[in-house]
Amino acid sequence: MSIAEIHQLPIEEKFQIIEALWDDLRDRFERMSIPEAHHTLLDERRARVQSGAARLFDWDAVKTTIGRA
Repeated sequence: MSIAEIHQLPIEEKFQIIEALWDDLRDRFERMSIPEAHHTLLDERRARVQSGAARLFDWDAVKTTIGRA
């Protein structure tokens, strides 16, 4: 199915496709092994946020600043 064909679909069918894709991605992700280095990095970043050494930003807010720099 091409992008052009997807644009022509009714909204209900688009939501069905999104659900099917999300389910497939979730299932694949759950079967993947995540390297220990990634776990360590995420733990370090969580600790920085919890200690106040780093801040989290809302993605919608960040998107508005991209390209202005």
